[in-house]
Amino acid sequence: MAGLAAAGPGIPQDMPLHLIKLCVGAESVEDLDQWIRERLAVQAAAGLDPEQTHTTRMIPKRAPEIVDGGSLYWVIKGQVQVRQRILAIRPFKDGDGIERCDLVLEPELVRTAFQPRRPFQGWRYLEAKDAPADILRRRGDDGMPAELRRELQELCLI
Repeated sequence: MAGLAAAGPGIPQDMPLHLIKLCVGAESVEDLDQWIRERLAVQAAAGLDPEQTHTTRMIPKRAPEIVDGGSLYWVIKGQVQVRQRILAIRPFKDGDGIERCDLVLEPELVRTAFQPRRPFQGWRYLEAKDAPADILRRRGDDGMPAELRRELQELCLI
C-alpha cells in the first residue's frame, strides 16, 4: 500500500509516468534526430562522453516515477510523433542561481502513433494510459513521410 501511495491515488506501480513537451524548432522527427546526432558528435569531438540532455526550468516532483521506465513524448507540428526514454533527472542551479534540471535522454527516437496536441508551455505529466502507442517498424516503411503516415493512420490503414 505504501508503494501505491507514492505513485499517486489509483496509479498502479508498474505503469511508468511520462512527460510531454513541445519540440520547438523541429519541423520533423528527422530534423530532431539530426539535431541530436550533431550535438552528440560535437560532444565526442570535444573529448566528452556524449550524452543527450534537455534542460528545463521546472523540476518534476514525481521524478522517481518518471525515471522508472518513463519517456519524454515530443509534440512536433501539433502532433505527438516520437518519444525518448528518460534515463535520469538531474537538478542543478544555473550561473544565475536559478534551479533547473537536465532530463538525460536515450538518444534513440521511438516513433509513436500520431496524437494531436494543442500548444502549451513547458512540460506536462503524461500518464501511461494516455500515451500514444509505439509504431512498430514494418518492412518498407522506412522513410515514409510524416504527413503520409498521419493520413494513413487517420484512415486506419496503419
